[in-house]
Amino acid sequence: MKLKKKIILSLYQQHKRNQKQLHELTYLFWECTLRCNLNCIHCGSDCTREVLTPDMPLEDFLRVLDNISTHVNPNKTMVVITGGEPLMRNDLENCGAEIYKRGFPWGMVTNGFGLTPTRFNSLLNNGLRSITISLDGLNPETHDWFRGMNGSWIKALDAVERVASTPDIMYDVVTCINKRNIGDLEAIKGLLISKKVNRWRLFTVFQKGRAKGNQELQLSNLEFIRLMDFISQTRKEGIIKASYGCEGYLGEYELEVRDSPFFCQAGIHIGSVLVDGSISACPSLRADYIQGNIYKDDFWKVWNEKYQIMRDRSWTKTGKCATCKSYKFCEGNGLHLRDEKTGDILCCHLDLLKV
Repeated sequence: MKLKKKIILSLYQQHKRNQKQLHELTYLFWECTLRCNLNCIHCGSDCTREVLTPDMPLEDFLRVLDNISTHVNPNKTMVVITGGEPLMRNDLENCGAEIYKRGFPWGMVTNGFGLTPTRFNSLLNNGLRSITISLDGLNPETHDWFRGMNGSWIKALDAVERVASTPDIMYDVVTCINKRNIGDLEAIKGLLISKKVNRWRLFTVFQKGRAKGNQELQLSNLEFIRLMDFISQTRKEGIIKASYGCEGYLGEYELEVRDSPFFCQAGIHIGSVLVDGSISACPSLRADYIQGNIYKDDFWKVWNEKYQIMRDRSWTKTGKCATCKSYKFCEGNGLHLRDEKTGDILCCHLDLLKV
């Protein structure tokens, strides 16, 4: 690694230490439902059309916002509605309106299947300020396979085009890269550019939930390096802003494929309320990192007094991490990439970069 990059990464470590001490809540995810209209083969929440866990009533989540509103600046605390598929809720517009009424900007993560022009306009009229839409292939063959629903590609693409042509809304398109679409990167980029998309996040799939054991979802080392090189080159071209997801430390590729160095902000800046009331952090973290429950705990008290497993990650310095020279930059990688029972790392991005 070049000396300049090492210096930047070293200085960034002090910034991360400061942020852990401050632990300012800037993103709050609300898992409003586990219902979904698709059947994605990688789903970490194992969402289905009919689930045993009911949707969280809006008033229960609003009590959380009212609880924290005296401790944070609502205007600087983003509420992101996720699921499941948020559009499965018929009262989503009312949810957004009530969140917006309390001064919190809000956004949503969607597969786009139900984002009709009427629904989109209705959400905008109720305060929608940001949206993330998934497009996981160049054509129905790859996207519909990944999403488990025929016709999902054309609806997702239609939603992408609609959002990209809407002024004054923050958005990005996300694509999960796997063995079936890795060969279509250039073509997908061209498709998005033709739709006037200017922000594109690319992810890889980690082996949890339905993805566990599915080798078609896992890139080889050469494929992963190919992805990193593609993102780096795309950023240099400057036509569409591509970036790799926030899921792992990337060694030489740090500052090449993302705007800032790797920083897993789960429990540091990011909190979440899951559909059953569980208090956690990044929605990728499930039952293994639950810190409390809104039905018996005060969210703000939990935010300030718990989350230590996320703010002090010295416990991750075991196994291969114990002797890794990059540990000071990586700090054990993203928490969702560790085994919830043993704490062992399930995926090391530095290993993926070895040929």
